[in-house]
Amino acid sequence: MSTSRQFRLAARPVGPVKASDWDLVEAEVPSPGEGEFVVEVTHLSIDPAMRGWMNEGRSYVPPVQIGEVMRALALGRVTASRHPRFAEGDVVQGVFGVQDHAVSNGDGVQKVTLADGISPAAYLGVLGMTGLTAYFGLLEVGRLQEGDTVLVSGAAGAVGTAVGQIAKIKGARAVGIAGGPEKCRLLVEQLGFDAAIDYKAGDLHNALRQHTPARVNVLFDNVGGEVLDQGLTRLARGARVVICGAVSQYNNTESVTGPSNYMALLVSRATMTGFVVFDYADRYPEAIAQLSQWVSEGRLISLEHTIRGDIETFPSVLLELFKGTNTGKLVLELA
Repeated sequence: MSTSRQFRLAARPVGPVKASDWDLVEAEVPSPGEGEFVVEVTHLSIDPAMRGWMNEGRSYVPPVQIGEVMRALALGRVTASRHPRFAEGDVVQGVFGVQDHAVSNGDGVQKVTLADGISPAAYLGVLGMTGLTAYFGLLEVGRLQEGDTVLVSGAAGAVGTAVGQIAKIKGARAVGIAGGPEKCRLLVEQLGFDAAIDYKAGDLHNALRQHTPARVNVLFDNVGGEVLDQGLTRLARGARVVICGAVSQYNNTESVTGPSNYMALLVSRATMTGFVVFDYADRYPEAIAQLSQWVSEGRLISLEHTIRGDIETFPSVLLELFKGTNTGKLVLELA
């Protein structure tokens, strides 16, 4: 290809992202300068965090600026290189953005060795940032202990599916909250969760009482809002609440709804901690080695929802996250 298409942020979204919030731009495929290489993007990671990156304001990373290529973690293949560590043909993972081709100086880029029988999308899922988030969030921030009960919201999503499985590997009891009977069956029958609660069925409060009779030692929250509020009512003494995300709040046009049951932290002598996986970057190799071993042993299932299309399908695929249609990691594979 002599040209590269890219999505640039055209406006700050108000509520759900609209077509007018994007500019689709065609540019020449870049040439690498000294110490640079060019990547042809093959797979885009579609993440709830993208919605937050589009907002103005203080966060753990600077917001995407108007006119900038939309930030995205991606997998791709090096097509030209003037970099000593990256050669033509290397498969790499990095924040390459929503575009057909990207130029990089190698900062934050990892080489990937594709293993037989494992889909490339898995390296954006359980063997990528998703798995790392579950690993450090549960084991380091959540301080998981054998015999604990773990309650994970958004359990059928990318991080949630990994959290529940890691909890089981470590000898804990895993209870998931997901939307719809099909997702709940998958969690129990395919991924080994001990129980799954369909929040769409109503009466979440009583369902939590039924499935967490000994209460909850680790609450791993990806959803926020009412689901977090109800989870807080089930904390055991000394429980750890891990704040990973709040997908129910990202499209709010008003202030984010905070937990009204926060006094449960006092009553239970519990802690609530937010975390960002980037803080553990120096330990990524350790975690990837362990996650890879679990996958090779069949103890950790990589679950991806891959949509095949071209770069122009990105806006519609992003919206799928907030409709709750995906199970596992959502990836756009570029034709």
